Amino acid sequence: MVRSYHKDRLPALEVAVPESTAARSRPDVGRYVSDAWRERYFAACDALYALGAPASWEQDVETSFGTTHVYRYDPDDAAARDRTPVVLVHGAGSCSAMWYLNTAALSAERPVYAIDTPGDPGRSVQRAPIHEPERAARWLDETLAGLGLDRVHLVGSSYGGWLALNQAHRAPGRLASVTLLDPGGLEKVGLRFFVWIFVSLFATFAPKRLRPRLAAWLEQPVLVVPELRAMVHAGVRAYRIRRPVPQPLTEAELATIRTPLYLVLGRRSLLVHPDRQVERVPRLVPGARAEIISRTGHGPQIDHAERTNRLMLDFMDSAERGLPAPC
Repeated sequence: MVRSYHKDRLPALEVAVPESTAARSRPDVGRYVSDAWRERYFAACDALYALGAPASWEQDVETSFGTTHVYRYDPDDAAARDRTPVVLVHGAGSCSAMWYLNTAALSAERPVYAIDTPGDPGRSVQRAPIHEPERAARWLDETLAGLGLDRVHLVGSSYGGWLALNQAHRAPGRLASVTLLDPGGLEKVGLRFFVWIFVSLFATFAPKRLRPRLAAWLEQPVLVVPELRAMVHAGVRAYRIRRPVPQPLTEAELATIRTPLYLVLGRRSLLVHPDRQVERVPRLVPGARAEIISRTGHGPQIDHAERTNRLMLDFMDSAERGLPAPC
């Protein structure tokens, strides 16, 4: 079942399906610590959404694992509305507001759907875990089916990259292409990444005058965008994520992928080893393209939004035409 809301009628919108008592008591299901903190987080998210393109519609899609909240962005050009849409899947501990620098450019050429992943803070409501690979693929396929989408260009960042990679391996039937932005799923997450996460979080409390220097050192734009910083702070306080770190796909699993695939890595990524993966992924996945973006770490779509948006759109165009990915 899908519930739709026009953006003009959304100021008083609450989550359509409340958290059940049973779901709140499960140790493997994410939850808000209180209704008050949930509302504070939503307010912080809305301030970040306001920096990007306005959503045309919001929808709640019922799945076997809970309610998935989705934002849709429509092109102004009527012809572009009929093109194969883009589906965006955010990283861990965030929500679809993280795409605020990407939705305008992408939706200028194609319809865009930005998904709040159940189990992370956002307006989705989780009732069952999806961290196991088979369940994750089933949840995403049910979400796309509920939206009436038979063919999509799937884009995933970080943990969302693991979800997209997992989908390409386990349930690729609806996928026209997959774009992975400094994704999980390629290597075991090492200590250096977790250290970066914790140091970055502590740096958000630094004096304002020090944040630009820390942002450059840590490759962390959250420090210098007040709305992004406020959303991260609220999310840490408001929500409890209850899932293990996903395991990377094996080389045998990667070798099964036949969906056109585009891997974009930050030169200073701490999640993966960029040079290793730009050689490894095209070797294992037939026709895959991989490249490294300089002067960025884990967020190429934020640090170099204009360039990354163009690269993604060009790749999607080439995938639809059955051509080699543009260089």
